[in-house]
Amino acid sequence: MIETPDDNLPRLSEVIERYGLSARKSLGQNFLLDLNLTRRIARTAGPLEGFTVIEVGPGPGGLTRALLLEGAEKIVAIERDERALPALAEISEAWPDRLEVIHGDALGADWNAVAAGRCIKIVANLPYNIATPLLTGWLTGQTWPPFWSSLTLMFQKEVAHRICANAGDDAYGRLSIISQWRSDALKMFDVSPKAFTPPPRVTSSIVHVSPKAKPPIDCDVAMLEKVTAAAFGQRRKMLRSSLKALGADTSSLIEQAGLNPTMRAEEVDVAGFCRLANAFAI
Repeated sequence: MIETPDDNLPRLSEVIERYGLSARKSLGQNFLLDLNLTRRIARTAGPLEGFTVIEVGPGPGGLTRALLLEGAEKIVAIERDERALPALAEISEAWPDRLEVIHGDALGADWNAVAAGRCIKIVANLPYNIATPLLTGWLTGQTWPPFWSSLTLMFQKEVAHRICANAGDDAYGRLSIISQWRSDALKMFDVSPKAFTPPPRVTSSIVHVSPKAKPPIDCDVAMLEKVTAAAFGQRRKMLRSSLKALGADTSSLIEQAGLNPTMRAEEVDVAGFCRLANAFAI
């Protein structure tokens, strides 16, 4: 494992050993020790000068250090595992006034309070077990444009595929639609299991997400989530059958949306689902 510390801090492997930071499966932890790789991830987020970066699940701080080295004005790191706090305190001491650590669960965070009106980028090696709900939460807020200017996040490769999949792809589904309705999502590169300690059983991918100033078709996000849940809840069935779960006049909904009742959910593009959501809201 390559480590190239150039911030006068000890090697991450030493930090992990000193504080007994064995990765816990219950917390979805897999640590990145290669600072060349973490700096590549940090650079994928674009220029960091003038931005506060929110990081979820920093662990021993490999990506945290990279973000600071790449010029982040400030980092707000949210860490649930109290064992990691002393390691993060070392980084904070080495970078005075540049790192704020919040001990807590990111799933319950008040993101507007965390952002505090600052220019925000979110960059994180997300714990696998909370990655999808976090992304969905960031994409479905009632206020749009959101509090963040970009997301640069690590997911399991198959989840990254779902985020970026187009209509007609087997991976296309609810996550694809929510992601692409309000944002432009692009898979940047894969990360081998060998890059982690311990190595997971799956390949990971870095995805960069930029919010659209305005979605091409306006609709209520709650309605969009309801129609996609119904359609993909029985994705092998035609719309005229799967949408019955909505308890509405299925034929009328499909007609108003300009769709064919024999289509299946995976054949309907994002705009088609937005039209369905608008028809259902009437």
